[in-house]
Amino acid sequence: MKLSGWGRYPVVDARVHAPRDVAALRVLVQSQASVIARGNGRAYGDSAINPSATIAMRHLNRLLAFDPAAGLLTAEAGVILGDIITTFLPRGWFPMVTPGTKLVTLGGMIAADIHGKNHHKDGSFRACVDWIEVMGADGEIRRCSASENLDLFEHTLGSMGLSGIILRAAIRLRRVETGWIRQTTVPAPNLEAAMAAFEQALDATYSVAWIDCLGTGRNLGRSLVMLGEHAVVADLPRDRARQPFATPAKRKLTVRLDVPTFALNRLGVRAFNALYYHAGARKAGRKLVDWDSYFYPLDAILDWNRIYGRRGFAQFQCVFPLDGSKQGLCALLEATAKAGAGSFLAVLKRFGPQESRFSFPMEGYTLALDFPVTAGTLALLENLDRITVENGGRFYLAKDSRMSAETLRASDSRVESFIRAREDNGWMTRFRSVQAERLSI
Repeated sequence: MKLSGWGRYPVVDARVHAPRDVAALRVLVQSQASVIARGNGRAYGDSAINPSATIAMRHLNRLLAFDPAAGLLTAEAGVILGDIITTFLPRGWFPMVTPGTKLVTLGGMIAADIHGKNHHKDGSFRACVDWIEVMGADGEIRRCSASENLDLFEHTLGSMGLSGIILRAAIRLRRVETGWIRQTTVPAPNLEAAMAAFEQALDATYSVAWIDCLGTGRNLGRSLVMLGEHAVVADLPRDRARQPFATPAKRKLTVRLDVPTFALNRLGVRAFNALYYHAGARKAGRKLVDWDSYFYPLDAILDWNRIYGRRGFAQFQCVFPLDGSKQGLCALLEATAKAGAGSFLAVLKRFGPQESRFSFPMEGYTLALDFPVTAGTLALLENLDRITVENGGRFYLAKDSRMSAETLRASDSRVESFIRAREDNGWMTRFRSVQAERLSI
């Protein structure tokens, strides 16, 4: 069948296997020349596609155990994050770290070592993982953690499935009193003001900004910075306080047709961004929002990836070290505005410190931009790659769909040691993806 990531680019002919138990999975791993695991297909590019043997993990999706004293959940890799929330939020538990969609699997979150709006305070997903069970090329299952099989543990978090098949994991959830978030919106007229808002809010649990990628001059980087805290019962109006985990049902929208690429022109996106910023600035201040609206606004729009047209879109996400973030971000935003390549979904976040074998985050600022796939935007993305490398940044493999092997090596000094680990442990030949081939890892 034809497979792609969420960006719908590239599209690859692939043979998909869907084992229903561990025994069937072991046969696949041992019999195929190479394999890669695939969760819910929400990585943006080609990291979860192997042409000869893509292994769909959705049947291995059981919640296995929960320790309420520690908030420790044990589950299989194919469990969807949204199902975890549906099951445990009414009991007063929420994910410790969550990406911008709840439609991802537990295995996918581990493989990408996802980050959320709270990395500056709580770190990446690895911070809440107690242990992982991984099937190796020999079919054996190994448990790994910070105290057992450490090398496998470190390489599995962030390696995009290239260290083995993630089967099960134990993760810690966060205790919460309600299903609501106290959100504070801070309008920032330019990038300098946005970064100042982030720095002043390092004690906030959550922080994220929508950023206008087409602003120029005094408007370069104008943003709406949204801070968040889990509301307690005392924060809720009396009618809400009676059922603190009940939130309004949402009417979902569906994008039924591919939007023509010409509709995403410079003038249209510039006008939308200006209206969005000024509307947000007028509503600045504090308000209560439900958890779904704060963390997963795009999940309310089914098939929103069709907005960028039938050729799909490419997401660009990089992180700059803290001392070089302002210069790097300014250069990226200026290049994007000059090219007139519109991105509605432009997101800025502040990362805290992190050292890891191959995970994406490091202390600094990360910017994510979406672009429809055209010859012009692909050329722009190569320019953004160059700017990122020149300013000491690196790239998020869960979002990548078109970077070159040379760019990856220029941006990340850890590549060669990761390749050595793949070779030394027998992962190189058995666990491969289209992305791994493209990046020569």
